[in-house]
Amino acid sequence: MRPNIQDSKHRSSHTTEQEFGGTLGAICIPIFLPLTVLLLITLCQSPDASVLQWPPLLPSSERLWDPLAPMLVLGWMALHAVLYLLPFGKVSEGLVLRDGTRLKYPINGFYGLCITGVLLMLFVWLGAPLGFLFELLLPLAMCATALSFLLAVYLYVRSFWAPPHALALGGNTGNPLYDFYIGRELNPRIGNFDLKYFCELRPGLIGWVVINLGMLMKEVELRGSPSLAMIMVNSFQLLYVTDALWNEEAVLTTMDIVHDGFGFMLTFGDLGWVPFTYGLQAIFLVMHPQHISPLKAAAIITLNGVGYYIFRKSNSQKNQFRRDPTHPSVARLETIATSTGKRLLVSGWWGFVRHPNYLGDMAMALAWSLPCGFSHLLPYFYVIYFTILLIHREARDERQCRGKYGLAWDTYCRRVPYRIFPYIY
Repeated sequence: MRPNIQDSKHRSSHTTEQEFGGTLGAICIPIFLPLTVLLLITLCQSPDASVLQWPPLLPSSERLWDPLAPMLVLGWMALHAVLYLLPFGKVSEGLVLRDGTRLKYPINGFYGLCITGVLLMLFVWLGAPLGFLFELLLPLAMCATALSFLLAVYLYVRSFWAPPHALALGGNTGNPLYDFYIGRELNPRIGNFDLKYFCELRPGLIGWVVINLGMLMKEVELRGSPSLAMIMVNSFQLLYVTDALWNEEAVLTTMDIVHDGFGFMLTFGDLGWVPFTYGLQAIFLVMHPQHISPLKAAAIITLNGVGYYIFRKSNSQKNQFRRDPTHPSVARLETIATSTGKRLLVSGWWGFVRHPNYLGDMAMALAWSLPCGFSHLLPYFYVIYFTILLIHREARDERQCRGKYGLAWDTYCRRVPYRIFPYIY
């Protein structure tokens, strides 16, 4: 069977629009992001944890490799592949694809999280030293990065055998470097096993929770008990991951699944970036313990709770409206008609700002970092990065929605002038 490179439909689906800095970004990002992960972990594990140190603190080559690391990474991926295939939970359909079909997805990520939790409790009960993950962070990050590259290469090569309608519009530019980075194929599957959907929430997000737990156990080894700051960080982020997997069906309407191809951007983001940078606060606290007063803890918990409430309520309202706009909870919301036949919400949470879920996300991100105190900038990396990410994603959303909805989107923007922060932005 020959790849469809010469297919006329394939040629007609090419796009010239490039994001993330085009070719230059596609070269630099796969180099500098993995290096950033290694640098951040190294800084968190150092006594000074200074981001201003120059030259930057670099790990020795001996710290980057451990023969146990690839076995753990591959075993972890295999475990969650098996859990993905188990007949738990329901099966949902995704949005309609360009060829008029809908793909089916198993909604069982929450069960995978629960089974993983049971296995972890068993390991702890048997005396497994989970704190050793602290010493293995760099080798694990190296292996996850290598796996991300290998998976991206496989995805790029196999995409040339995909039918034209299966390609992502934004990842089919004809520029090999850019297409490798952004991803050519929209929903690559091996049989019914959806590779992008599997990586989106399973191994990376649950791995993030396991790494956090390992940091907590390391603190117990060092100090006899976990600090309040460590417990708060673990609890906040466990809530976030649990929520994502409990509401796994909602990911089927996100930009990652609906719009973006599956290339290095998402393979590394899912497997290398999320588990090793989103939990930097826990890594930081192992070497830099913080005392938190009850009043400060209450304030931080309140901030996280408010952020979570905004995040969950706004996302639930959006997802309910997309699934069934006649449902009593959304039927009375004011909408604007569009030329596509769809309607835009201009009341409720989505009449408050255009992206209320991003606002809640940012509030939670800040709450995750505050337990680390104010003596170091490093634990606030996630807040800074995530704010930039969401503002950039909001700009991508705006561009796509304006192209899709035209004048209706302009009307919506006049009705809802603020993008993320009310009265500010």
